[in-house]
Amino acid sequence: MQYSIIPLDRVDQTDETFRITTRTDVDELAASIAIDGLITPPVLVKKRRNFVIVSGFRRIGACRQLKHEKIPAAVLEPDPGAAVCLRMAIAANALQRPLNLIEISRCLQKLASHLRGRPQLIEAAQVLGLPTNASMIDKMMGLSQLPPPVQKGLLDGNLALPVALELGTMDKADAIEFSKIFSLLKLSLNKQREIITLAKEISRREDIGMLDVLRDQQIQEVLNDDNPDRGRKTREIRSLLHRRRYPGISKAQQQFEDHLKKLKLGPGIQLIPPQHFEATTYILQLSFDNLERLKELQAVLNRIIHHPSLQKIMERAVMNDE
Repeated sequence: MQYSIIPLDRVDQTDETFRITTRTDVDELAASIAIDGLITPPVLVKKRRNFVIVSGFRRIGACRQLKHEKIPAAVLEPDPGAAVCLRMAIAANALQRPLNLIEISRCLQKLASHLRGRPQLIEAAQVLGLPTNASMIDKMMGLSQLPPPVQKGLLDGNLALPVALELGTMDKADAIEFSKIFSLLKLSLNKQREIITLAKEISRREDIGMLDVLRDQQIQEVLNDDNPDRGRKTREIRSLLHRRRYPGISKAQQQFEDHLKKLKLGPGIQLIPPQHFEATTYILQLSFDNLERLKELQAVLNRIIHHPSLQKIMERAVMNDE
């Protein structure tokens, strides 16, 4: 390795063979270099007339932004080969900070392309502090191949890792649309999985694409609503998908709620329907703290027993049973 002053126009910044970092911002780094200079020279390898970056992509980007014509650099001469350069690039990044999921994926993907077989990959990964479990390696390697919006959602914490992996099995347009929705709503893992499952089942049931499900006019109106309440938007979208996936249950739920309002049960008494309206047993729950209150609830019970709305509810239960 030799330290030299290299003209910036001879550094090929488009060759990202050894790029590990996902960061592209250089403003703060440029401000630091403008004041203190380039403290740690980038590492380059000579390829014919030009130089390829091994480590220091952001430093070189910052120097270009500052209009530097030349920079100090550590040049690998002679060329030690791609595998050695890649190990150096990974080590240089890993020493500065913990690598994020996409960077780990890049490391594994690039190592796999320069090494022979899984044993060499696992050995190199162990030396560099990367995952060594074969199953985890298989999962991680695919992350760097995800569409950029999905990668960003994962890095921003808006996509759970299992969901990002599942999106990787989908059509690119579908994966991007899901990632846009999840990044907007900031959903938990379970809710992300629920929406994916509902969309898939609607897609199969109606024989349409998942993109058509997600770009439904009602869903888009909720997403584009200026109201910033993400919780409300989430509830509305889940409700829309549930009603579309289970129209019979949704209709039964709406009819039950309409009849329940007419009963005017008041506080201290609840009528609980069977789950998904698949059974015929309803639960009547009373809450009281003295006998007087119990007598009041008894009067409510006497009133609703012959109420037409309760009869309608029970008639539906009998029909379902038959």
